[in-house]
Amino acid sequence: MLYNLLFPLSDEFGLFNLFRYLTFRSSGAAVTALVISFLLGPSLIRWLKSRQPHGQPIRSDGPESHLLTKKGTPTMGGSLILIALATSTLLWADLSNGYVWVVLFVTLGFGMIGFGDDYLKLTRRNHRGLPGRFKLLAQFAIGLAGTLWIIQLTRDPLSTQLAVPFFKNMLIDLGWMFLPFGVLVMTGASNAVNLTDGLDGLAIVPVMIAAGCFALITYLVGNSIFANYLQINHVPGSGELAVFCGAMVGASLGFLWFNAPPAMVFMGDTGSLSAGGALGAMSVITKHEIVLIMIGGLFVLETVSVIVQVVSFRLTGKRVFRMAPLHHHFEKKGWAEPTIVIRFWIIASILALAGLSTLKLR
Repeated sequence: MLYNLLFPLSDEFGLFNLFRYLTFRSSGAAVTALVISFLLGPSLIRWLKSRQPHGQPIRSDGPESHLLTKKGTPTMGGSLILIALATSTLLWADLSNGYVWVVLFVTLGFGMIGFGDDYLKLTRRNHRGLPGRFKLLAQFAIGLAGTLWIIQLTRDPLSTQLAVPFFKNMLIDLGWMFLPFGVLVMTGASNAVNLTDGLDGLAIVPVMIAAGCFALITYLVGNSIFANYLQINHVPGSGELAVFCGAMVGASLGFLWFNAPPAMVFMGDTGSLSAGGALGAMSVITKHEIVLIMIGGLFVLETVSVIVQVVSFRLTGKRVFRMAPLHHHFEKKGWAEPTIVIRFWIIASILALAGLSTLKLR
């Protein structure tokens, strides 16, 4: 909004020329989201506590320590992330850019699904919320609408093509199959972050790291000079998503202030589903879907651990891990929660750097 209002006046007021720079507006979005989180967080957490006297329902089959240390902690803290993220993006982004609106649509859409899931968990006093099939169908619907919107915005013939990292100009035209592929990427990323969100601060820092990586990716992909130099696919207009990523980093950092161990509030599905959906949507727009698997490698590991556990138990009656997702396995082995969280942050950072290396290794 500030860009649309103030940049046209730059001929008269030279200072407003700053709004033409993505780096300036991305930084402004990050700081704004952080400030909103700090200002709104305490009152929002108090309100959530007043509405959730018993806190989030804790899995009875989970690590025993959770029943004691996490009992009474409110959930739906992801609403703080969404408020700060959406407000900051609308304030600093170019609102004539279609990619900004499609990513906001996917983010808020998945967030509403998560909100409904969290609400049912609280009202039923059970860790099961929305029925699994309904939840997936809703995610598929939003992912399908988002993918169709992205195809419409992206210049042909790039709109339905899949880029392969490490190879120069290697594109695979998926045709109509790009629709289910885009849905799979957004829904898969959303649920992967959701599975990772199980310990204080565990999911939000990898989300912040991934958002920071995509801030760089969107900036480079949206700039024809940098894209040609790095031999990556240029997607005109996608650079504006760097502002969204900046807001996402700021909102995540602000939420971490309240989610750091011991957490004052949990992210809940409201935050985890929306954050994963946002990352998935940006990867589809920038043609970095495969790179997202590397940057979000920690989320992939957590998801694979659940799949392996379920398949193994159904086929053999035996469990590979003491408990899934993976972070609970290490809890059962006696690792302290801060140890698991910090080590997983380190793993997420290493995998993110590996993903960024694909920008140059061609």
